[in-house]
Amino acid sequence: MAGPNRRDLGGVFNEVPELYDRVRPGYPDELFADLVRIAGLGEHSSVLEVGCGTGQATRSLAMLGCSVTAIEPGAAMAALARQRIAAFGNVTVEESTFEEWDDGGRRFDVLVAASAWHWVDPSIGWRRAHDLLRPGGWTALLGNIVVRRVGEPEVYAETADLHERFFPGNPDWGHPPLEDDVRSTDEGWGLVEDPGGLFGPTIVRWYPTVQWFTGDGFADLLRSTSMYRRLDHDIREPLLDAIAERIRTRLGDRVARRYLSVLRIGPRRSGHGAVGVDLLAPLL
Repeated sequence: MAGPNRRDLGGVFNEVPELYDRVRPGYPDELFADLVRIAGLGEHSSVLEVGCGTGQATRSLAMLGCSVTAIEPGAAMAALARQRIAAFGNVTVEESTFEEWDDGGRRFDVLVAASAWHWVDPSIGWRRAHDLLRPGGWTALLGNIVVRRVGEPEVYAETADLHERFFPGNPDWGHPPLEDDVRSTDEGWGLVEDPGGLFGPTIVRWYPTVQWFTGDGFADLLRSTSMYRRLDHDIREPLLDAIAERIRTRLGDRVARRYLSVLRIGPRRSGHGAVGVDLLAPLL
């Protein structure tokens, strides 16, 4: 399996927009309540959403009443997002990557990226986010991190032998981290590149969530993820069929997928800190 570039790997979701929309987790209402409180969002605020996908987070942002401009590079994903938010008059979906998007001089109060910022080129993304926000603006990164709890059956542990049988030695295979270990990473911007002096300090909030699946439903969830989509069809589909059968026969056809939903939000910095990063940006 060759190593695809960031843009090509992110584009695999465009192959299955309906499936993605049906099985991927959304974000809890409490997260958006905290976003409103921390960033001071109101009906007169403007939000730029980067990588809106099929609109899971977009719909929640639209219900806040603020103006939302959502960017999505995948044509099929963007088309489905437009269908999903058609009832809202305060949202527009524009098809583009963030790096190439024509902002037309528009500026925003908050930039939101829900499970999408890691697809953005970091040598461009943070600087552009800073430039697109008004003074006093905020950047908010939302995510869903798969976790496990001690003593609970975990699907990967029950199917590790199947993964090795169909694609031995794949370095991406591995147990989800423990929930308590993830909660300890409560500083900074997570696994994405640090913005230097452009944003911060960061506020981090965690929200435990869970999805329940049958064997076939869990196979569909995996089928919607980049790690499995990048597998050759002749490997992926037999593997997922075997996983679904294992869940039916060994786990009673009902399994949980636990997440920690996370909000990482920081204010736009101005002045000396931001200028220092500007000067270094072309070298990074």
